[in-house]
Amino acid sequence: MKRTISALALTTALVALAAPLAAQSQGDWTVGVGVANVNPKSSNGTLAGAPASIDDSTRPTLTFEYFVRDNIGIELLLATPFEHEIALGGLGNIGKTKQLPPTLSVNYHFETNGPIKPFVGLGLNYTTFFEESSRLGTLELDDSFGVALHAGADYQISDNGAVRLDLRWMKISSDATLNGASIGKAEIDPLIVGVSYIHRF
Repeated sequence: MKRTISALALTTALVALAAPLAAQSQGDWTVGVGVANVNPKSSNGTLAGAPASIDDSTRPTLTFEYFVRDNIGIELLLATPFEHEIALGGLGNIGKTKQLPPTLSVNYHFETNGPIKPFVGLGLNYTTFFEESSRLGTLELDDSFGVALHAGADYQISDNGAVRLDLRWMKISSDATLNGASIGKAEIDPLIVGVSYIHRF
């Protein structure tokens, strides 16, 4: 959580330097194409009595945002499937899973008079796990709902184009079973770092 607070503090600092000018107008919508790295927190819970570790994954992303009011947008995050290796203390790598994390957020874009336009957001994440596999048997991970925090900044490169750097933190936890028996809860709670091109229509 400390790294999440540090990331959000960076955006807050950018906002403090901002001066008023409209960022986005009601009725605008944007499409973003980029890549994101999903980096689970360092301790991922206990599975089958052993500490679990889940590695990171980088994949292409797609976002759509519609501005319901000036500077306030509703954004949908989509991605191609992320794939993660799962390790257990003392056993090493025991399996892997794929996941999709569609996320719906409400973002507030701060008014600035320069090319840097910061924003913050709050939303809901739904993560679905699939194609789980394990050398120990049949592994299954339940889908997850959780809060999602969003912060970042757009750097305008044209009237309708911008490069976006953003950070997300998502509450993702999943009940795990092995051969039909519960083995604990995977606590993922990743920090997601993304870079994308944003086009406004």
